[in-house]
Amino acid sequence: MGCCVKNEEYTKLQMEVAKYAKAFAHPARVTILELLAKKCNCICNDLVESLPLAQSTVSQHLKILKEAGLIDGIQKAPAIEYQLNVKKWLEAKKALKEFFEE
Repeated sequence: MGCCVKNEEYTKLQMEVAKYAKAFAHPARVTILELLAKKCNCICNDLVESLPLAQSTVSQHLKILKEAGLIDGIQKAPAIEYQLNVKKWLEAKKALKEFFEE
């Protein structure tokens, strides 16, 4: 019939890979993930100092990473401290590995 697949027909793996691929789709987000993996946690200003981007742009990248579940933001007044969500990080690694091994 057609080559296209309706959204409800995507597998769980396809949906997960797409979610994580979006999170990894910009070098700034990859850099943020690397920084959080090395430092364990950072506030937005720490990340802004490490990236050639405005604070608002870094915040947008953090939002995308949070939506993918790869990072968590913990309120530490007056700032939010960001850290890797290790469980989701391992799930992303597993999903991507499974995808590339198919």
